[in-house]
Amino acid sequence: MDYHTFIDRVAQRTRTSPERAATLAAATLETLAERLTGGEVLDLAAQLPRPLQAVLKPSPRTESADRFGAAEFVARVGQRASVDENAARDAARAVFTTLREAVTAGEFDDVVTQLPRDYRGMVEPAMAPGAALRANP
Repeated sequence: MDYHTFIDRVAQRTRTSPERAATLAAATLETLAERLTGGEVLDLAAQLPRPLQAVLKPSPRTESADRFGAAEFVARVGQRASVDENAARDAARAVFTTLREAVTAGEFDDVVTQLPRDYRGMVEPAMAPGAALRANP
């Protein structure tokens, strides 16, 4: 999936402009990179378009993941994107659903495996059968 397709899908799912969707996607991916181990960030980045790779800031020197729950994840996304909690949660769901389409199933599973149970509300909609079909009219 190329960059513009990724952003367009996030824009459709969040019902925002492509410019706003790019901000929301960047905020979500940057926060996700903090939550994943360095090796997993590198693996994920390798399957994404170059502009999104830069957002993830993969570094083989950063092996340990920051340990924070879903509420903190949403708060960080909201702070980075200058949106409220509901918009940040919606953005995270949209980005996770788009990530599921953009990377291999194995890679998406590897990402989800590193997230604790309280992330289910953001991740499970991406994993539901037909999630992409419902989100893309």
